[in-house]
Amino acid sequence: MTLEIVSPEAALFSGTVTSVTLPGVEGSFQILNNHAPIVAILKDGEIKIVADSFSFSKESAAQFTRVDDKTYTLAINSGTIEMNDNKVIVLVD
Repeated sequence: MTLEIVSPEAALFSGTVTSVTLPGVEGSFQILNNHAPIVAILKDGEIKIVADSFSFSKESAAQFTRVDDKTYTLAINSGTIEMNDNKVIVLVD
């Protein structure tokens, strides 16, 4: 599936991922390939991204924390997420 993470300042990430775990207001949840359409509000926490490879822009790389070769996290204050047609769009603050 495709993941895009966008902040008011810049596009932080765009790429193909295996899974993404998000801090929802009702609790953390994970999205996998072919997940049903969803729209949700995010709270303060970490987005965990699992992918076979990563490519960050120079400007956004410092915002991500490497967990291992296939996992990175991104701390957020709030946001929204929309999953539709195997594409996840996350707007973060």
